[in-house]
Amino acid sequence: MSNRVRSYILPVLAVVGLTAGAYYAGSARVGNVPTAEQAPAPANRVPNVLKFEPGSPQLASLRIAAAEEAPLPLAEPLNGRIAYNENTTARISSPIAGRIVSLRAVPGDRVAAGAVLATIDAPDLAAAVADLRKAEADELRKKLALDRAQKLFDAEVVPRKDLETAAADQAASHAETQRAQMRLRNLAPAGGDGRGLALRSPVSGVVADRKANPSMEVQPGMADPLFVVSDLRKLWVLIDMPERYLNDVQVGREVSVGVDAYPKEMFRARVVRIGQVVDTTTRRIQVRCDVDNADGRLKPEMFARVTLLSETRNNVVRVPNSALVTEGLYSFAFIETGNGVFTKRKVELAIQDREHAYVTEGIAKGDRVVTSGALLLQSELTSGQ
Repeated sequence: MSNRVRSYILPVLAVVGLTAGAYYAGSARVGNVPTAEQAPAPANRVPNVLKFEPGSPQLASLRIAAAEEAPLPLAEPLNGRIAYNENTTARISSPIAGRIVSLRAVPGDRVAAGAVLATIDAPDLAAAVADLRKAEADELRKKLALDRAQKLFDAEVVPRKDLETAAADQAASHAETQRAQMRLRNLAPAGGDGRGLALRSPVSGVVADRKANPSMEVQPGMADPLFVVSDLRKLWVLIDMPERYLNDVQVGREVSVGVDAYPKEMFRARVVRIGQVVDTTTRRIQVRCDVDNADGRLKPEMFARVTLLSETRNNVVRVPNSALVTEGLYSFAFIETGNGVFTKRKVELAIQDREHAYVTEGIAKGDRVVTSGALLLQSELTSGQ
């Protein structure tokens, strides 16, 4: 290549190199500028504090409630059930075979002691009434014979043997009358005239159950009672207690009773009896408690959760488990400290059951606690750090 051509090509190559270098340098600078999608979220200015502007969509997902106090339990709730108070409950069956001819009470009726629940046509009752009348008539006849024998003996007309025979006959007839009276009293405690057996309630209360139907044939020893009458203002709570809690339960200790029908309310009860044996199948001990039911909201056979209360009756803050977030070994909750401002606090738990946590430190009574949406706030806080 001649010197003239070389002098022409070299300046052109230099211009091309400078242009390419400028292009790549510009591309590198553009690539270093973060786009809006790549820009990281700004970090929170105050640690463990979140602040949302009014109308933020996150606020609609939160549920906030004031912290309330509750008695500190000794352990997690125990399984139990509501039952009739057997001291004020009567299960009434027919003591005699017969047929129901009328019903006077239906479930839900309040009845007084002695009230007629049903009338039963019972042939055996008529026979018992007839036996009593015959025994009374025979006793009267034997008594008159004894009176005559006494007068004749006094007049020395008959020997003493005849007087003694008349006295023995009168005593035997009196015994037969007593037997007939007791049999009739057993069949019809309130008395009967042979026209029908009046089935009466021995206690005052509510007709809780009825298995009797019109024209139903009844007899002694039926599997189910015809009527169940109970005073439902006093009920029992029966607890199946594990052995490990036996040392913590004494007669007279207060317990707290919760049922599904009233999830936000607890009923107070008191231990009145502790079982003396352990069930060989369940390895549990039955504990019986008395609970007041004056308002009638508790119903027999409801399932219950029974919590043993501390004797010191210390009250602590109780929050639902949904209000807590866990990091390692520690638990935290979010407290609303201002409009749209939430502070994450470390809390100390005394005990935690399936639904609630009992807090000794970190939350005070009246604090506005995030009860639903705590995980959302935790996610927002983590992404902002």
